[in-house]
Amino acid sequence: MAERLTIPVGRLNIAVSRAGDAQKPALVLLHGWPHSRALYDGVLDALSVDFHVLAPDLPNIGDSYGAPPSAEKTVLADIVLEAAESVDARDILIAGLDVGGMIAFAAARDHSERIKAAVVMNTVIPGLDPWEKLLADPRIWHFAFHNVVDLPETLVTARERAYFDFFHDVLAAVPKRISQALRDRFAVAYSRPDSLKAGFDWYRAMAADARHNAKPARIEKPLLYARGDADKRPIEPYVDGLKAAGAANVDSRIIEGSGELLPIEAPAGFIRALCDFRARLGA
Repeated sequence: MAERLTIPVGRLNIAVSRAGDAQKPALVLLHGWPHSRALYDGVLDALSVDFHVLAPDLPNIGDSYGAPPSAEKTVLADIVLEAAESVDARDILIAGLDVGGMIAFAAARDHSERIKAAVVMNTVIPGLDPWEKLLADPRIWHFAFHNVVDLPETLVTARERAYFDFFHDVLAAVPKRISQALRDRFAVAYSRPDSLKAGFDWYRAMAADARHNAKPARIEKPLLYARGDADKRPIEPYVDGLKAAGAANVDSRIIEGSGELLPIEAPAGFIRALCDFRARLGA
């Protein structure tokens, strides 16, 4: 049974759902936009058989309070790793979806000595191919919109549920798998003005993320790039982008029956992918 913790990290308080024995290898699960740690509620107990599972609300989202010094993904990676380390997480496998995947990549790139491996799910990494191609895709219009200062907050405040529902319905393979109760929880997680701003700030920092990631770096820790099969774009350019950025050990996996919200749409496949990857690391 998962428990709720509040972990102080400097001036921040990070809310975490935790399950499993702290003596087991740690699995840190990061949500993206517009989600919260509730994204993983349905898989925590099953994953706790093999892992010490930690699912935080990212800084200033949901039950986490306090603005981070920057929304750059390397800074957020440092914060969530510090939170995990403060509760004795070891042999950390860090896995993230959407923006959480960008943070997991930053952990592998910039904080590799603190982790065992990383999983990047359903996202493109700023500065890595096919980043520029994706930005030019009109279906990815929200990256530019969210980057505008103040305007997204002005238009979305008090309309979070309706705005977020648009993305849930577009990005899910079967939208009805995302329950009304869970949609409500996601909207509430961004209902504070500072929370909504924190989510949009992730996009405003992506130009800086891209410049940072474009600098040469050798990434020795294993990476898994995973995606739901509802995204019909080929996975190879994303894997090739990771390799071109310096990742020396990259694997990929397509999870059947899912769009972007893997732990909700295809929980069994999501769990199997993480456990299989961890087993290969042990071997």
